[in-house]
Amino acid sequence: MNVADLRPSMRNVDVTVKVEEVVEDKEITSKKDGSQHHLKEYLVGDESGSVVMSLWDDSADAVSPGDYVHIENGYTTVIRGHLRLNVGKYGKMEKVEEDFEPNTDNNVSDREFSQPRRYDFPGRGRSFGGRGRY
Repeated sequence: MNVADLRPSMRNVDVTVKVEEVVEDKEITSKKDGSQHHLKEYLVGDESGSVVMSLWDDSADAVSPGDYVHIENGYTTVIRGHLRLNVGKYGKMEKVEEDFEPNTDNNVSDREFSQPRRYDFPGRGRSFGGRGRY
């Protein structure tokens, strides 16, 4: 798969990319349980384009700019309207020997994607109580 072909809500993403730079590095407090998490976002890419990759906690420091990595069973999400590549707990990321220069002019994370509101997802309807309106 090529980075330029990435779209929102993709699963089973297998791609080899070069890590270009750290875009963001911050600590986040979970709204769920108050625990602290480390988030590091990297600009990564291949010859077709580039995308921002989000790595959490122990994985956050697993790569450095200049590394080539193969991601297996990754997925994409849209955060604040912009595409992100994720490895996740079911995905695998390993350093590989490659030699190519990423196309950073075609950054798919720069495109704006609309996000449906949470209650627009199937199976997540609003609870109106009382009699239904359907």
